[in-house]
Amino acid sequence: MKATMYGIPNCNTVKDAQKWLEDNNIEYHFHDFKKNGITEKQLKQWCTELGWETLVNRKGLTWRQLPSSKKEGLNESKAIKLMLEKPTLIKRPVLDVGTRRLVGFDISQYMAVFARP
Repeated sequence: MKATMYGIPNCNTVKDAQKWLEDNNIEYHFHDFKKNGITEKQLKQWCTELGWETLVNRKGLTWRQLPSSKKEGLNESKAIKLMLEKPTLIKRPVLDVGTRRLVGFDISQYMAVFARP
């Protein structure tokens, strides 16, 4: 199984997830969404699958720097627009393993997805 990891390279959580994948000899492609962007279509698909609330990183600096007017009345449409404008609002990493996506880094989730018989 080949995975695609979406994130930014200087994020500690992304680094932890990358290390885990590498330590477990799992091939993956890294997509830097700060440099390479993300499409509206992809964000809509992720929101349908995961929920926009899961994707918006409300703990990061980017969120804290947003004016209150952009945070108020947040819904899926507004969240997608914000994540397109500021991809660092997307919780990281998003790991696409083809059949599903994982958000954040949870070793038990990664182990379950990449369990070898």
